[in-house]
Amino acid sequence: MTSMTTEILRRARELAPVLREKAAEIEANRTLPADVLELLRATGVFGMCYGPEWGGPGLTSMEQTEVVEALAYGDASAAWCAVIGANTGIYAQFLDQTVAKEVFPRLDLVVAGLLQPSGRAEKVPGGFRLSGRWAFGSGIKHADWVTSGAFIYQDGEPWAAPGSKHRHDSRQFLVRREQVEVIDDWNTTGLRGSGSCDYTMDGVFVPEEHTYTFATPQGRPGPLTQPDSFTRAMCGVPLGVARAALDHVREVASTRYDRMAGRGWSESWRVQTEISRLEGLFNATREGVYGAMRRQWEVLAAGGTLDDLAPVERAASPLSWLYAFRSAREIVSRCYDLLQTWSIYRSSPMDRWLRDTAVLAQHLVAQDRILQSAGAYLLGSEPEFGISLGLV
Repeated sequence: MTSMTTEILRRARELAPVLREKAAEIEANRTLPADVLELLRATGVFGMCYGPEWGGPGLTSMEQTEVVEALAYGDASAAWCAVIGANTGIYAQFLDQTVAKEVFPRLDLVVAGLLQPSGRAEKVPGGFRLSGRWAFGSGIKHADWVTSGAFIYQDGEPWAAPGSKHRHDSRQFLVRREQVEVIDDWNTTGLRGSGSCDYTMDGVFVPEEHTYTFATPQGRPGPLTQPDSFTRAMCGVPLGVARAALDHVREVASTRYDRMAGRGWSESWRVQTEISRLEGLFNATREGVYGAMRRQWEVLAAGGTLDDLAPVERAASPLSWLYAFRSAREIVSRCYDLLQTWSIYRSSPMDRWLRDTAVLAQHLVAQDRILQSAGAYLLGSEPEFGISLGLV
């Protein structure tokens, strides 16, 4: 771990209690307040994916996830926006590097947007005209750039490059935030402070050099110039929330007295066994995440490719993400039940953690299509969401 890495992690851990204090404000604002954004920026989290060739810290996937866990221990929405913004350094690896350094002159700029091809890009001289509506633009209100997936058309007809295995190609399109109209529709059960609004564009010109695909990395080859790189550290958010909930329950149990039973909660068989059970689930889930990551990083850092992983090793990565989200929801829900009526008030952090993990578990990386993709890959069939396995 480099000194820069240690410093970013230290700042993230120090910021966590501040984020906890501001959590209600973050949620009420439905996007990150300006001062919270600057507190995150000051940690260095937005630049943590840039490598030394950029003057960045080049955190490993494991270190990135630790930073995100630390922030999520304070507030899930802030951590979610942090990991989304940090992915800017990964997107930069798929652009022409000269263009990327023009687009991102500083390492703390933020890219938001939806990568799924939900828009329409018409080929025109020098680039494309981009139109459409995209959902879930987490952090878009404070972003500097917006990246959006879209299918390509030429003269109104679906277009594919010569030799493409697809009948209709898609690509990522990078535009300045001011070229995007944000729809203020983010009113949700949880993760309310992430500002994950829909957004639209109508005929915005995007020069060819501001487009990219995850199939063609342009940066220095390495573990982060992989199609799945931007999804790895996301599971730090549910892990951080689950850890916060477990610590909260232990703190409560150590001081609460059950008058009807005539003993402290710490002496209750029910409380003891449930806390132990949930700690075991958390430990197994977290080690699944970090174990899969370490093995993947080991192979890629040695100059290998994802194809050099055994099939079960490659499938372990997306499966570990899915179980991080789903196990966190289960842990928080059972902690909520364990504390019973003490959980139900808005003044209890359990209320927000329950709602945040419910929404987190709806994310694409926690859906059954991940199970289908991993299972199909292991059986030699067609994954529905191949990019989770680094397949494009």
